[in-house]
Amino acid sequence: MGTAAVVRAFEEIRAALAVLDAEVGGALVDGAGCGSFAGRGAVADPLAALAGVCLDILAAARAVEARVAGVKAKAAVAYAESAAVVAGPGVPAQVQEMSAAAEIGCVLALGPRAAASFLATAHAVVTTLPRTLAGLQAGDLSWQHALVMADETAGLDTAGTAALEAHFLDPDANNPARGCRVGELPAHRFRVKARTWRERHHTESIEARHAKGVAERRVEYRPDRDGMAWLTAYLPADQASAVWDRLTSEARALQGPHERRTLTQLRADTYTTALLATHPAPRPTHTRPEPTSLDRTRQESGGTRAITGTRTGGVHGPVRAQVLVTVPVLSLMGLTDEPAVLDGYGPIPPSMARNLVAGGADSFYRVLVDPRDGAPLEIGRTSYRLTKAMRAWLRLRDGRCPFPGCSNHSLDNDADHLLAWANGGTTGISNLGQPCPKHHRLRHTTAWKPTPATKTTPPGWTSPTGRHYQSEHQDWEPPHRPPPHHPHAPWPPPAATGAIDITRHRGSPWEDALNQYLNTHT
Repeated sequence: MGTAAVVRAFEEIRAALAVLDAEVGGALVDGAGCGSFAGRGAVADPLAALAGVCLDILAAARAVEARVAGVKAKAAVAYAESAAVVAGPGVPAQVQEMSAAAEIGCVLALGPRAAASFLATAHAVVTTLPRTLAGLQAGDLSWQHALVMADETAGLDTAGTAALEAHFLDPDANNPARGCRVGELPAHRFRVKARTWRERHHTESIEARHAKGVAERRVEYRPDRDGMAWLTAYLPADQASAVWDRLTSEARALQGPHERRTLTQLRADTYTTALLATHPAPRPTHTRPEPTSLDRTRQESGGTRAITGTRTGGVHGPVRAQVLVTVPVLSLMGLTDEPAVLDGYGPIPPSMARNLVAGGADSFYRVLVDPRDGAPLEIGRTSYRLTKAMRAWLRLRDGRCPFPGCSNHSLDNDADHLLAWANGGTTGISNLGQPCPKHHRLRHTTAWKPTPATKTTPPGWTSPTGRHYQSEHQDWEPPHRPPPHHPHAPWPPPAATGAIDITRHRGSPWEDALNQYLNTHT
């Protein structure tokens, strides 16, 4: 095979694209698809047939784009390796990589940084991610999915890379990913799931990696167009989540019939006011206030200082949030170092979760998971209205709005009966979804309909054309068990591990049941 074969192949591709373009363009010109679909025989609904063909073209085009991306990656790596051989051993590897990236950038009209990034990703996919490359070549994964896989496996050893790839791309793995396939997830949603798995299974402790991140905390300033600028902060996840929830809560409180600003604008104005407004300093006190859900303490000059927020208008008060903290019970007890999950963020160090739980469960809602399979129990009732526990369970089961690709995980999501109450539907977890307001309206104003759910799986969706789209599932795993314990040796006291004594904390009957289970099976 040589240049002539390559030219001939791309000529055939261009001819095929011309046919597809004519198929869609001719159908649109003909109005109802009569001319373009004349050879298909009589159809009951020409417009429906046109819609179906257009969706078929979109689906097939996505697969073709993935295959082209796979070819581009292999071609880039093959070029870089060939160029290195031609250059000879006298050229430093870094210089040769720069030269190869520059050539690829000129061919693809990419800047130097983008070209280097593309070449690095292509090299990772071709040389270390065989399942990802196979998914591209089969048309099952997009280049964006491959980019996520390359990013999330960076820094992992060979075994970790293979395990992460197998979890998401091998249906025969020991514990394959649940829910829809990776290629059916938007790439940004796949990144969240891949990052969560990576945090759980990383060989380096999440506590050690978090300590490095805390040391790098900072605020950055970047000018932008039109007299605007960006101000961003790199913070521990619990503090960042608390700040965001505080801004959202206070912005909602300012909304009203005469308030013309949007919620987004109100957040920005609240943020600016809190930082720039002059407030009277609080009176010094010799007694430490009771800790709240988001009071934090950190070592400073040999002592501790509570980190609190400031309310708009000069009223000082602690920052509070309304989020779920899902904690494996053995991690809460300090017997394992398995990450917890902070709603809307992802895995957090267990020490952070213990601080959140100890700081007050009135705002940070604890959710302890079953040590056997990682899932909580079914919750249900027979009346129309939901309890707070059921709403919290819906958030835990779905994680976010269950519409494919939606990332809305806020408290504004609606509880919705899948089978209407008026039609005999029950108020049980298996008959409930929590769509965001936008997709709730979509369900009741269009032909989009949710499919049945279970206690552990959210509903999928069926489109007006009859196509079914599976929802993203929570990627639960059985929590880690501590090392074997001698039956006559006492467990380490909570003070020694920095954990909470849940036998005295006694937050719920479910926690008591878990504690009894652990005492029976350890």
